[in-house]
Amino acid sequence: MKKNNINEYNADSIKSLDWKEHIRMRPGMYIGKLGNGSSADDGVYILLKEIIDNSIDEYVMGYGKKIDVKVNEHSVYVRDYGRGIPLSKVEDCVSKINTGGKYDSKAFQKSVGLNGVGTKAVNALSAKFNIQSIRDNKSIKLFYSQGEKINEESIDSITSRNGTKVEFVPDKEIFKKYRFIEDYVRTQILNYVYLNSGLTINYNNEKFVSENGLKDLLDKNTENQNIAYPIIHLRGNDIEIALTHGYQYGEEYYTFVNGQNTTHGGTHLSAFREAIVKTLRDFYKKDFDASDIRASIIGSISIRIQNPIFESQTKTKLGSTDINEDGLTVRIFINEFVKNKLDNYLHKNPNVAELLLKRILQSEKERKDLAGVKKIANQRAKTANLHNKKLRDCKIHFNDVKADEEARLNTSIFITEGDSASGSITKSRDVKTQAVFSLRGKPLNSYGLTKKIVYENEEFNLLQHALNIEDGIESLRYNQIIIATDADVDGMHIRLLLLTFFLQFYPKLVRNGHLYILQTPLFRVRDKNNTIYAYDEAEKRSAINSLSSNCEITRFKGLGEISPNEFKNFIDSNIKLEPVIYKGNTSLEDVLSYFMGKNTQSRQEFIINNLRFEELQ
Repeated sequence: MKKNNINEYNADSIKSLDWKEHIRMRPGMYIGKLGNGSSADDGVYILLKEIIDNSIDEYVMGYGKKIDVKVNEHSVYVRDYGRGIPLSKVEDCVSKINTGGKYDSKAFQKSVGLNGVGTKAVNALSAKFNIQSIRDNKSIKLFYSQGEKINEESIDSITSRNGTKVEFVPDKEIFKKYRFIEDYVRTQILNYVYLNSGLTINYNNEKFVSENGLKDLLDKNTENQNIAYPIIHLRGNDIEIALTHGYQYGEEYYTFVNGQNTTHGGTHLSAFREAIVKTLRDFYKKDFDASDIRASIIGSISIRIQNPIFESQTKTKLGSTDINEDGLTVRIFINEFVKNKLDNYLHKNPNVAELLLKRILQSEKERKDLAGVKKIANQRAKTANLHNKKLRDCKIHFNDVKADEEARLNTSIFITEGDSASGSITKSRDVKTQAVFSLRGKPLNSYGLTKKIVYENEEFNLLQHALNIEDGIESLRYNQIIIATDADVDGMHIRLLLLTFFLQFYPKLVRNGHLYILQTPLFRVRDKNNTIYAYDEAEKRSAINSLSSNCEITRFKGLGEISPNEFKNFIDSNIKLEPVIYKGNTSLEDVLSYFMGKNTQSRQEFIINNLRFEELQ
């Protein structure tokens, strides 16, 4: 008798998935990682971007100077005043893959949404998706749920202005316990207006508009920082740059292609960095080290190109080598523009040229002063890395270009206090994407110290090497850096010490949304049938009320008290992370000096005035 072979390969093995089934089964292929909204690159923000991108493309083509956007924690509404989708094609545009009006570059030159997938992905991944097109006094409105059409309304006579309305609610079956964070959405909106001078976006009844483009962006993000010289702002056909130098550590760039925020850079950023070095060497007629020219730079570049090629569906890194079909390369285009425009600007503004030279020379001196201690520290770190007991590494890293994108985006490193906490996380983590770095105890308070301390302090130096951020964050090994400490006084102090370290020496990590605080439960409330984890007193009381009267209550004093079997429930897909959000108009010096400086009277008064008493049950 022939046995059934479960691995048998025949005609029945071949399956064809419906468009929406494929998107819902493999969402990472279309929107990167799912997430819960705690990270700026989580899928819910990609959904929002895909819809607004279509409205922006209408504006770029000269139609509709205003866009209305409303976002609450769980839903989105976008209304533009462009031409409106041709009524007979609305259904195709939201439910047929590879359908769109942007394949012909003459119709939508230099657009973002070129692949005909974005809106369909939003539709398939939403519990509610409604779209209405208004065109020439006629309208059609379609209603969907999880990509399935459930209703249609046609109006033959309507007085509303032309344009498109979209409402959607991300599906909680896909995006577990998600929420839109106001700061992330606001940043998205601001970037849209900076890149499209003259466009007005009404976001949650607040008006956003920019007259000076990238100069406004840098002004906003350096509002409370010291800068070495006034912002240089240069515009040309299909290119715009703005730059200055600050006094922070590292390089800071904001890069865009066709209005898309390329947070991971790409060919245009490489060309921009190269062009600045070459131009300034030629202008000053000195062979400066490239790192001295770029140290503490704050720059932004926006270009528009035909048929851009991105390295992923989420479009965060440009892969294109050419500007257009004529064969002009991105590198040559940017180099020529910077060479001509920046050189002319510096000749016309000798005061700025003098201040810029002074900042380069200061960076050169700082580098040479640091060279000796840096060499010794790197040799020590190289030896330690061979048997670094502090780091339990994972298999996939954020800078692994050949790795699956969703896996790359999910890479994280937990920074823990002591072996007890790190042991629980190490045993329960996902070894593919989650690493652990164990601190010896409380790290040094680095406030007011120079970068030299990063190399002299063994723990800081090993952490720097583990993250691979010595020469910038372009080769960062983990997308999420998660501070995992106990929820007690000592744990809070360690959090502040680590935040001080990152904000002072690696602010770009924070600005780019890589730093998080792990939220773990304080209480476990259970009876014979149910277990509920509570993160504060209010949740504990609610749990007690929902269970039987003889329930058991456990207070977790530290992470090490949570068993690995339990801990895995708090660092899997249900992980609760609090993002550390850096706002450009916040003075780092003021914040750090307040919390980590000398024990000032104002800080004492704040603590006294904000003390709370909670009666434990």
